[in-house]
Amino acid sequence: MPVLLFDGECGLCQSLVRAMLRRDRLGRLCFAPLQGNTGQAFLRAHGLSTSDFDSLVFVEDLARADTAFYQRMRGVLAALRELGGCVRVLARPLAIVPVHWLDAGYRLVARLRYRLFGGRRLAPPLKPEWAGRMLD
Repeated sequence: MPVLLFDGECGLCQSLVRAMLRRDRLGRLCFAPLQGNTGQAFLRAHGLSTSDFDSLVFVEDLARADTAFYQRMRGVLAALRELGGCVRVLARPLAIVPVHWLDAGYRLVARLRYRLFGGRRLAPPLKPEWAGRMLD
């Protein structure tokens, strides 16, 4: 099961997760806050920081210990590919931009996200059918 780990206290991140939930009508992708049990367990198991939430992490298959995972813009692009449809097509132009340029932009937004979009605790999903796709 592919999972997108995100900053559960970031207003921008939560808005993006909800947008992805709306676009993912086939329910291919699950989500978990980096601060939650699922996120923290994954970070520890893969030697990643358990206190730095400036990068989302796309996990190809949470059930496999040796799964591939991608951070920052590579993670965003992997999640968009997983969603499929027109979102996948719109993400293609980003795939030709050098990753270090994309990551520089990602880091800038990550640094400013609380000031620009606010921070808040994770709100429950808007639709009951999304609840099963939100991991703790």
